[in-house]
Amino acid sequence: MRTRLSVLLLSAAVAATTLAAASPAAHATVTTGTSVAAAGVQATATAARPKLIRTKIYFGRCKDTCRIKVRIKNASGKRLYDVTLNARLEINNRKAGSCYDYVGSIRPRATRWAGCTVRSGTLAKLWNRWLDGEIRWDREARTVVAYEYYG
Repeated sequence: MRTRLSVLLLSAAVAATTLAAASPAAHATVTTGTSVAAAGVQATATAARPKLIRTKIYFGRCKDTCRIKVRIKNASGKRLYDVTLNARLEINNRKAGSCYDYVGSIRPRATRWAGCTVRSGTLAKLWNRWLDGEIRWDREARTVVAYEYYG
């Protein structure tokens, strides 16, 4: 059953790509995800999409508020429009908050920086528990960068 679903998703993605290539005014919306820890196995439909960007995650100050910075590099020869960043912060595999940033457009082969700050009650409580020595402070950020391009 799993193989059938993968084949159906892959054939739907190929059909959508072929249809988009046939129309000169067509555009595609693509979302890619990265993680500081191991990303795991991605779905077949995600693998069929073009990967036009490369991302790298950096942490700024991360205590009771946490600054997440992401370097987004456009690896393609196409201009990317409406680039957005969604970040989800986890401390010890527990969701501590999330944030959002609008990046704008990125020229071909250019780099833009995006960043957002996570502020939440859960993060503040986890920080207090860490100060008391009750827990470890293993931080992890999962980011999703969405963009549009015209093909």
